[in-house]
Parts: sequence; structure tokens; C-alpha cells
Amino acid sequence: MPEQWVSKRVLIVVRTYPTPAVKGVEVSCTAGITDDGQWIRLFPVPYRFLEADQRFRKYQTISANFRRARGDQRPESYNIDVDSLKIRSQPLTTRNNWAERKAVLAGLTAPSLCALETEREQKGAPTLGFFRPSEIGHLEIRETSPNWSEAQLARLQQNPLFGPMPSRQLEKLPYEFRYRFKCDEAACEGHNLMCTDWEMGQAYRSWKQQYGDGWEEKYRQRFETEMIELNDTHFYVGTVHRFPGTWLIVGLFYPRK
Repeated sequence: MPEQWVSKRVLIVVRTYPTPAVKGVEVSCTAGITDDGQWIRLFPVPYRFLEADQRFRKYQTISANFRRARGDQRPESYNIDVDSLKIRSQPLTTRNNWAERKAVLAGLTAPSLCALETEREQKGAPTLGFFRPSEIGHLEIRETSPNWSEAQLARLQQNPLFGPMPSRQLEKLPYEFRYRFKCDEAACEGHNLMCTDWEMGQAYRSWKQQYGDGWEEKYRQRFETEMIELNDTHFYVGTVHRFPGTWLIVGLFYPRK
């Protein structure tokens, strides 16, 4: 018997830059925290296809009908009934150095990525997490193909499952952004994880248009210098569906030190 749809309220804390989808043209990895303090991964969330009054922002609470995701063994993964999605609150503010947001995440902070990896290997979960790296080395910017592959382009041109096509085709990011960091663990040999946060992708698009070839200086000031020297930076992380041992940084949390 298929699982029944259940209504839940979720505080959204993660939204990644969209990618071409096998079904639904494009999707964004979206994650949040339920009313009972549990991680939840929402799929599919075709953000650019949502109605204007459904386009939530990070740190807003939404309500919708959910059921355990089919074909996804990650325990936090749920399908969402997009038609039932409603925004229920204004975003939590950044007043008092992000005090409201810190309060929500206080009980969900893991010791390190190393600890999350060990727990997942032993128990099969978690596949979502939040932690503070002990040291961020630098931001690595890797050049990638500026164009979608033929398979990806075909996905972006298929008939959408949700609403009309966006007015503009999803733009391919020609760079991959990665953070090198270490955990507060004696045995940690360091990590190098790609960051897919929507904010980083959108910042590249905006600053490339505004500053041309000078975009990287502005970008590194924000996402390298400030994240390392000025901010108390934490990472939201999640595993990849097809590669359960691979982690990505899916969101940034960065109140000032």
C-alpha cells in the first residue's frame, strides 16, 4: 500500500540552485525542519514553476501535504503535493545576530561532518545535517562547461508537470564552487565539498552581469574573505541520492563572529 499524504508544517532552511530533472523539467533541492524538530528533504520543488503566492523564501514556514519519497532510501526524503503548498509565516529575521534562526537550529547542530559521516555509515542516517567547521581553508572556483549537455537540455525542454514554462530557460553555471575545510576531530584529514546553495549561484549570475570580468573579486570577498574572517560560518550538508556516500554543502549559515 502506498503511504498516505500527511499535512506538515516545515521551516525552510535550504534551497539549492536548480538542476535539470528527469521529471518536471527542473528542480531545486529543498530542506527544512518540521514542527517536531526533524530534518525533512522536499522533492520535487519546481521553484520557478510555483505560483507567485507559493514562492517561499528561506526561513519561512510553509504547510503542505507530504509522503515518504518513492525510490529514495534517504529517511528524510519526502514528496510534496505542490498544489497544497501554502506560506504560513514571514521569514525569521537576522536581528540580534540571527538569534531567532540560532534558536531553531540549536538542537540540530552536529559536532562535525566527520561525525555525520560515521553515524550515516553505521546507521544509514542522517543524510542531512548542520555543523560548524573548525577551519575553512579557502573557496575553490572550478571552471566547468558553460552549456548544458544534450540530455540535460532535453530535460529542460520537456513539458512541465507543474504550471507553464518559465519565461527564460534555466541558466547553466559555468563554475563549480567548493569549500576546503577541516572538522574539529583529531582524525580529520580535511574535506573538499561542492556548495550548491542557491545564494551562491544567484550571486554569480548577478555579479557577472554587473561587474563583467571583475565578478570574481567581489565573489571572493563575500564567500571567501567574509565567510572565513568575519562570519561564524556553519554548513548545511546533504548526501546525493545516487551516491549515498557523497556529501554536498547545500546551504550556508553565517551570522557575524
